[in-house]
Amino acid sequence: MSQIEKLNLNDRSVLVIGGPTASGKSGLALEAAVKYNGVVINADAMQVYQGIPIITATPTAQDKKQAPHKLYEIYPPSQRGNVADWLDLAIKEIKAAWSEKKLPIVVGGTGFYIESLIKGISPIPDTKDEIKKQIAELMKQKNLSEVYEYLTSIDPAGASMVNPNNKTRIRRALEIKLDTGKSIAEWFREPLVKFLPEADFQMIKLLPDLNELEKKCSRRFDLMMEQGALSEVENLLQLKLDKNLPAMKAIGVPELSDYLEGKTSLDEAVLLAKLHTRQYAKRQLTWFRNR
Repeated sequence: MSQIEKLNLNDRSVLVIGGPTASGKSGLALEAAVKYNGVVINADAMQVYQGIPIITATPTAQDKKQAPHKLYEIYPPSQRGNVADWLDLAIKEIKAAWSEKKLPIVVGGTGFYIESLIKGISPIPDTKDEIKKQIAELMKQKNLSEVYEYLTSIDPAGASMVNPNNKTRIRRALEIKLDTGKSIAEWFREPLVKFLPEADFQMIKLLPDLNELEKKCSRRFDLMMEQGALSEVENLLQLKLDKNLPAMKAIGVPELSDYLEGKTSLDEAVLLAKLHTRQYAKRQLTWFRNR
């Protein structure tokens, strides 16, 4: 019996399907959408970007004909998506589905997005534009270790929560401290803010055997190459984007970029992309098992 046969739905249900890459989430979500008059809502942090549908395994045009799909390919690759923006959009889509008597089906492998939707997020206010510009300028002038040292000097508790090599987290911790006067550590101790307290979340976790999952990851990347992943990355490189942008870090993009830039062979690039896909899937599997 399929997992979607066991559901006990009501007019405030939200079906959430989570699990690692290549575990069959999108197929199950489509099956549920067809069966229950549903709307599929993306909760994958990479499938929000345009220009890389093959690399990110975004649902196909044929899939989208069978049921409505929301929040896929909504940002240009030059943009930085984040959990706060995604939450705003996801909540609007969930409420829109309810108003149309449809079942919202949230599906993806970005566990932080899913957990934030269900449990809520810390009530950290958005920082002012002038603070963001100030930190951006600082990060242009200093190397990352110097910026991290500065964070440590003004917010040791916040710095202890941040990986010294994670540029995005360091920047965010600095913005919060300088704008609010409170450490990110203090904000994380505040009660979580739930955005949909009325929702009846019903969770399906896909947790396949690791060995089988790793085989699926490798087969899927071979299929991506057949479908034109290399051309997709070539087109992306022509945009000359900052390689620190999320879209430029999607698994397969850095590896195939190295081949296209003459830094490695195609066989080496593909092997490395498969390795990184398997490693990512293993981390996702561990995360979902522990939740």
